[in-house]
Amino acid sequence: MADPVTAPAEPLLRVEGVTKTFRVPGRSRRGGLRALDGVDLTLGRGETLGLVGESGCGKSTLARVLMLLERPDGGTVRTAGVDPFALRGKELLAWRRRIQMVFQDPYASLNPRLTAAQLIGEPWLTHRDIVPPERRAARVRELLELVGLRASDADRYPQEFSGGQRQRIGIARALALGPDVLICDEPVSALDLSVQAQVLNLLADLQAELGVSYLFISHDLSVVRHVAERVAVMYLGRVVESGPVDEVFAAPAHPYTAALLSAAPSLDAVREGSRERIVLKGEVPSPLDPPSGCRFRTRCWQAEPRCADVVPPFEPAPGGPGHRVACHLPLSDRAQATEHALQ
Repeated sequence: MADPVTAPAEPLLRVEGVTKTFRVPGRSRRGGLRALDGVDLTLGRGETLGLVGESGCGKSTLARVLMLLERPDGGTVRTAGVDPFALRGKELLAWRRRIQMVFQDPYASLNPRLTAAQLIGEPWLTHRDIVPPERRAARVRELLELVGLRASDADRYPQEFSGGQRQRIGIARALALGPDVLICDEPVSALDLSVQAQVLNLLADLQAELGVSYLFISHDLSVVRHVAERVAVMYLGRVVESGPVDEVFAAPAHPYTAALLSAAPSLDAVREGSRERIVLKGEVPSPLDPPSGCRFRTRCWQAEPRCADVVPPFEPAPGGPGHRVACHLPLSDRAQATEHALQ
């Protein structure tokens, strides 16, 4: 039996083999759009996991499943060991406090008819036992100050704030229920670069103070590298690689990850003249008719016959512990990736 002192802690969030297929008119359920196809990932307490991939790869669908806005067709989701899809009534209502979302567009996610105080306090109308009515005004002011706004901003409307300030209100609203996990769905992509940095620093400060965990969804690899300890890379509904950010970025094991990293802006690489762009051939396959076997094989420069026949298992990568990849021919480092791609 493992020593309880040294045994690894159970992840706060564990996703195993999750699938989700959407029905498409004129197609059977089997022939529908398979948005998620056996997704596996974990999120620890106080940790930030970056989730990256091209548009349409399933990132937002996974977020909706974790928020219980969509029910998966298969697989399991556990939050602190609890299956939320098995809960009903008051237990389900209490669970919903544990995971909240920060949305992409701060202009569309806030009701312009409500003041900042009403927006932040709105969750308490459903979860009435979180903050007593007589304490709500004071708690709103505390949350405003927590996210870097003034207590006097409580009576202002969304149109009176800048984009960055609106996103701070969105973050305060998400924190109003004291969640364990915040799902941040492209939370800075609609903001100016200088404001992006301010919001990212705010999220880091809040995590250090509150111990909240983040599932940080983004297409911007530089942002993910800045905020996350681990990263998971998705392609056509599957996680193809995951591991510590520094290790995955330094030595990607999956060809798709290597291609993404080669396209990401890097000042260091420009200075050193060390970057070669990996240009993928062909278009992203339709999720209505994905390739057999490895879904990336139609764009992969090192695909071989078995890639069309066998789905690659999600196994430990050639690098260090915690680094996993779904590839029959994993790369050993980025240099190998570039060399193979340019041949």
